[in-house]
Amino acid sequence: MLPEMGKLDRETFNRTILPRLGKDDPRVLIGPRHGVDAAVVALDDAPGGRRRVMAIAEDPTFGMPVLMPRFGWSIVHICASDVAVLGIKPEFLTICLMLPPGTEEAELERTWQQVHDECSKLGIAVVGGHTGVYPGISFPLNGGCTVWGFGTEDQLTPASAAKPGDLCLMTKGPAIEATGILALQAGDELESAIGAELTRQGQALFDEMSVVPDAVALMGCARAMHDATEGGLLNGVYEIAEASSVGVSLREDDIHVPEPVARVCGHFGIDPLISISEGTLVAAIPPERKDDALARLARAGIEGHVIGEFTESGRDFLRSDDSSRELEPVTVDPFWAAYFKAVGG
Repeated sequence: MLPEMGKLDRETFNRTILPRLGKDDPRVLIGPRHGVDAAVVALDDAPGGRRRVMAIAEDPTFGMPVLMPRFGWSIVHICASDVAVLGIKPEFLTICLMLPPGTEEAELERTWQQVHDECSKLGIAVVGGHTGVYPGISFPLNGGCTVWGFGTEDQLTPASAAKPGDLCLMTKGPAIEATGILALQAGDELESAIGAELTRQGQALFDEMSVVPDAVALMGCARAMHDATEGGLLNGVYEIAEASSVGVSLREDDIHVPEPVARVCGHFGIDPLISISEGTLVAAIPPERKDDALARLARAGIEGHVIGEFTESGRDFLRSDDSSRELEPVTVDPFWAAYFKAVGG
């Protein structure tokens, strides 16, 4: 049975998608798999790890009401983040923008202006796509935004590259996306429950839903990078360990949870460690690069925290009460139930 909401589960993906990938082409260096944000295709056969490669990612964005004032911003950053975490700067973009009947031209203009503005800031050229009006949808839909960029093979920092002994680094904190969206969607409710200032701080996290600045800061320093999206921080860490065939040891006491995140998630009764967190970068950092990595992030105005280390085997999560449990994939992200509760669904 397919999940009611969100990405396919690992078992369905492995059973239905993975065995059916068309032509087997040796130029595909990184193809579809769980925990990997984008694909990589080789462009030539240069020796010594210096062959040129193209990193390419695609993402949809559906226009939930709370997203609409920032819809174009979201489209660009969500997809560009998947290329940046591979250690490659995003350069080009195509987009399929589908609009419901009755959409005002002013709404299209607002969204497209945001796409243009964010692409200009990130150095991305819009090179094609498709835009039209179609029945059967309630809100504007990014049916697929594709972003790609070019580099060399030795620049790559896929989620599959972590090694035992690497430090596990987290940027910003967990549940960035969950907090930002819920705080905007349920602003009045939250102001009554946790106060206006914490609600405002939670809403401000929406604009942190990008790991492009985080990944750019760590290029040349990180060994592996991954965006903690569905399933949140713990799922993101698990996916790096799984993709890299290594273990990991995490310490809950080292995971900094910003107060607005704790309070907003607490109000909705969801665990911030497993709630969707576009904007939280998880990275594997060689120990000798720790100070450099944290300094790079600080210069970019981004908080960084070492929350554990990757190991030879075992996936342990030491809780604050000194109990330990095995880190496992997150099957149900609690954000979705909280979101639809907030919109009265």
